Amino acid sequence: MPQTFGSTRLPEPLTEQNPFRTETNIHSSSPIPFAEARLRLPQPLLPQFPEWLEVYWRAWEMIWSHLTPPSPKSRLCTPFIATPGHNHLFMADTAFMSQYGLYSRRLFDFMGMLNNFYANQHDDGFICRQLDMETGEDAHYPFDPNSSGPNILAWAEWHYFRHTGHDARLAQVFPALVAYHRWCRSYRTWPNGLHWTTGYASGLTNQPRVPDSMYHHRHWSWVDATMQATLNCLVLEQMSSLLDEDEIGREMAEERLRLVALINELMWNEESQFYQDVTYNGRFSPVKSVAAYWGLLYPNIVPTDRLTPFIQHLRDTWAFDLHHRIPAQSADSEGYNSQTGNQWRGAVWPAMNYMVLKGLRGVGQATLAHEIARNHLEQVTAVYQHTDTLWENYAPETTAPGDPARPNAVGTSALSAINILLEDVIGLSVDWPLRRVIWDRRLATDQPYGVHHYPLGEEGRLDIEGTAEIITITTTVPFTLTVKDAEQSLQTAVAIGTSTIDLT
Repeated sequence: MPQTFGSTRLPEPLTEQNPFRTETNIHSSSPIPFAEARLRLPQPLLPQFPEWLEVYWRAWEMIWSHLTPPSPKSRLCTPFIATPGHNHLFMADTAFMSQYGLYSRRLFDFMGMLNNFYANQHDDGFICRQLDMETGEDAHYPFDPNSSGPNILAWAEWHYFRHTGHDARLAQVFPALVAYHRWCRSYRTWPNGLHWTTGYASGLTNQPRVPDSMYHHRHWSWVDATMQATLNCLVLEQMSSLLDEDEIGREMAEERLRLVALINELMWNEESQFYQDVTYNGRFSPVKSVAAYWGLLYPNIVPTDRLTPFIQHLRDTWAFDLHHRIPAQSADSEGYNSQTGNQWRGAVWPAMNYMVLKGLRGVGQATLAHEIARNHLEQVTAVYQHTDTLWENYAPETTAPGDPARPNAVGTSALSAINILLEDVIGLSVDWPLRRVIWDRRLATDQPYGVHHYPLGEEGRLDIEGTAEIITITTTVPFTLTVKDAEQSLQTAVAIGTSTIDLT
């Protein structure tokens, strides 16, 4: 419901264009039974890896069993995933979980989970990071340093659009996204323009990157918050172009360029060859955090001469290349916990791996992305075989859950079993506004593998499988296929029906 405030907080005009704030319909219809949904979800074909398929289907089953309609008396307007052990919806977790919607959008509107946050946007653009599951009420006051973030809503929406081509949703969410971005710029930055957050608001709660900062910014500039704001500028700029919002597009472009310059001037530690949090007087954090790799999601943040040493840390066995990749902070950083990871002091978190993998592919590091994805999926699968469940996080140097870590973690942990399997291990991705399907084939197997029942656009369906020599495709819509592997890349038009491609 719309909220009003005193004169100390100026309203943001764009919130009046946010259609979700006046949403009165409770979309509480139950999803179809999972047995039926399973027949219509993407079907990975992996005859040599049945254990991966077991985890894939178990993840979907867990997701389906936790879909929850909002209470009629709640401020929430759409169903959501009720994650075990929580009584709140978390903005960042919901943004990550919405990415399941890439593959199940015809069965359940996972992107709609974000509408609950847009519906609770304040007049000045503020969106609280936590909503009570029962009432839908904010868990924090706006000016609590821990009240909001991370600001990745626009990134989640843009990724969904590029995969599905659903442009109508962009026009709906654009006003809320711009209003929230402006709120963050007004209330979460220092005079020089760099952004701040807290351990709690960043999501990396107990990481010792900034001293005593779980609930306070400590007057530092935070690398993830600043990089997320920069990525947000780019996405909103691109949305502006599609929606003919030229003035907002110019506003975002100018801010983006300022932030890129500031990040590279003030947050690059030449000694460590890494982007790190920094004090007002230029002192760097003692921690190399996985949070810095948000900088790869917008490739132009990292200059060409810094890209290789920045990524090298992911290949170094004393940093991020451990038994289970990628730990939340590097093993050579102050406070690293080698035994259990101790949450954000070294544990492996599926959502962070998902983020890094998307960034690596964006900067042309597909081979490294596949290596990390396979390592992660194999570790998650091995732990599943011993515990019969997915975990919130995992130990970095043993095949085990992290500690503390919640079992039955249906939330962001399902990214490992679903998105990372399909996108980074099997290697299939889509840019549907361009009617383009990309298959990056790096899985070493002597049997055919691929995916059936893969959704394309509004109503299209794709079955694609192949060996090293031949690919077989059946599709109900035409598209352009790009096939890549470690040695070659080819592009071809694919017509409706069944066709084959000879790779020899």
